[in-house]
Amino acid sequence: MAHIGIDLGTTNSLVSVFEGGGPRPIANRLGGFLTPSVVGFDGRKLYTGESALARKVAHPEEVAGAFKRTMGTEKTYKLGGKKFTSVELSAAILQSLKEDAEQDLQERVVDVVISVPAYFNETQRNCVASAARMADLNPVRLINEPTAAALAYGLQDLEEESCFLVFDLGGGTFDVSVLEVFEGVMEVRATSGDAFLGGEDFTSLLARKLYEELPEDQQTEANRVPLAKVADEAKHALSKQPQAEINVDRPGLTLSTQITREEFELLCEPLLARLRRPMERVLYDAKLKPDDLEKVVLVGGATRMPVIRTMLAKTLRHFPDAHIDPDYAVALGASVQAGLVGKNQALKDVVMTDVTAHSLGIETVRKIGNRHLDGYFLPIIERNTVIPVSREEIVHPIHPQQDHIEVTVYQGEAPDVKSNVKLGRLKVDLPRAKSGEHESVSVRFTYDVSGLLDVDVTTLQDDKTSNLLIKNLAGDMSASQIEATRKKLAKLKTHPRDEEINVLMRARIEQCFAMARLDQRAEFSDLLAQFDAVLAAQDPSDIEHFRDEVTPLLDRFEASYVL
Repeated sequence: MAHIGIDLGTTNSLVSVFEGGGPRPIANRLGGFLTPSVVGFDGRKLYTGESALARKVAHPEEVAGAFKRTMGTEKTYKLGGKKFTSVELSAAILQSLKEDAEQDLQERVVDVVISVPAYFNETQRNCVASAARMADLNPVRLINEPTAAALAYGLQDLEEESCFLVFDLGGGTFDVSVLEVFEGVMEVRATSGDAFLGGEDFTSLLARKLYEELPEDQQTEANRVPLAKVADEAKHALSKQPQAEINVDRPGLTLSTQITREEFELLCEPLLARLRRPMERVLYDAKLKPDDLEKVVLVGGATRMPVIRTMLAKTLRHFPDAHIDPDYAVALGASVQAGLVGKNQALKDVVMTDVTAHSLGIETVRKIGNRHLDGYFLPIIERNTVIPVSREEIVHPIHPQQDHIEVTVYQGEAPDVKSNVKLGRLKVDLPRAKSGEHESVSVRFTYDVSGLLDVDVTTLQDDKTSNLLIKNLAGDMSASQIEATRKKLAKLKTHPRDEEINVLMRARIEQCFAMARLDQRAEFSDLLAQFDAVLAAQDPSDIEHFRDEVTPLLDRFEASYVL
C-alpha cells in the first residue's frame, strides 16, 4: 500500500508519491496538479477545488477559502445554511486529494505524510491530523514545510558541509528555516515564521487600494469579491512585467487605472517588514550571519513576486534558488518523507534532525512585595532546540507547608501563560517538609521528533516521580509505538553534569586547580565556574564546544608537569 505526501496549502493543495527512486506530483481529476483549497456548499452538494472556485464570484456566500489560517480557532464558516469548521473544510480537500491519488495509483491509500507550517503550534497540528482522520487517512507524520522543501531539493544528499536558508511564503502562511548538512545528516538549526502572513495579504493590500480609488457610490461590499480577483490578476501580472493595467467595466463597478512594480513595492513595505523579522530571529537563533549561508531556497507560490526576491537579495545578499517549481516543492518533499516512513530502499541513507518550533515550559508564580502573582511562563525547552532533547528545572512551592503543587504545561513564546497554548496539567503531592523549609521539585521535559512530550516531576526529598505524557497529535501512534518511543527517551533523562564525559572533564579541571601554583589557580577556578554554567544550561552543542576549547589548554598545563 502506497504512502503519499500532501501539501495542504492555504491557496492550493497538492498530492505526490515517491516511486521509481524519486517523487512525482499526482494530477487531480481535471488533469491539473494544483487543487484550489476552496470548498463550496449549496445546501445539497459539496464542491471542492476548481468547481468550488468557479462558484465563488456568483455565489460568494456558499464558498470558503483560506480556512487553513483559522486552524486551531473556533471560527466557523456558514455555507448554504450549514456551519463548517476549518477542520471539516480541510477534510473535504484531503478527501478529494485521496480520491485523486487512488485513481492514479489504482490502489487504496491510507497512510499519509502531511506538511504543516513549521510555526504551527500543537493545537493547529492536532487540527490537521483530525482533518486527515475525517478524510479516512492515517497521518503517520506531519512534516514541517521548510524541511519538506529541503528534501525535495535533495539538499540532504550534499556531500560537503553547507548551511542554507529555506524561505517558504505560501498563500496564507510564512516559514523560514535554517538547515545544515554535514556527514550525510540534514539538521534543522532554527525555524521561525508567521502563521497569518502570505500571498493573500499582498493581494488584500492591492485590493484595498483599488477599493479606495472607486467612486463612493461603488464602494460596496458586493464589489469587494470581484476587486479581490482583479487585484490577484494584477499581482500576477506584476511578476512578469513592470506595470499592470487594470480595467473593469461591469454593472455597478467601473475602474480604469494602472500600478507599477515600484508602487506595489512601496505599498507592500509593512508586509515586507513582517517578513524580515522572522528572518532576523532565525539567523539570531542559529547564531549565523547572512554571509554564513551557502544558499537561499524559495518555496511557495508567493515567492514568484519580484518584490520578494528583491527583498531577499538585499537582506541576505544571496540570489535565491528556485529551480524546483515553488508550488510543488513542499508536496514533493512530503512524499520523500512518506518514502522514508514506508522504508523505501532508495532513501535508506537519509538522516534528518529537527528542532522545536516553540518553547515548552510551565506556569510559575512570582512574589512581588507581599503578593504572589501567578500566570508567568518558565521555558524549560527553548525554541529551536535540537530534538530529541531532555531538560530539567528545579522549582519550589510557594509556602513551606504546602501539601501539593500543580504543574501546568504550556507552549509558546509569551512571558504570560494566557497568551501561550496549554498542553496539560499534573497535580503532585508533596511530602511533609521540615519546619521552615521549602520542598524542592525537579521538573524534567523530554521531547523527540515523534511528538511525545514526557513530563517527569520528582520531589527531591523522597525521590518520588509523577509523570504526565503529552502526545503531540501530529500523527497517530499505537500503544506499542508510544512505549517503544518512551524507552528511547528514557536514555536522555540524565543531566549533562552526570554524564561520564562531563564528570571526567570537571574532575580534570579540579585536578589542574590542585596542581597549579597560587598565581595560576584563578584561571582554573574561572574555567570550573564557566563549565558549571554551561552544564546548567544543558545545551549539548555548547557543552561539547566548551570541552573542545578547554581540552588543549588542559593538555598543555598537564604536559608541563611531565618530567
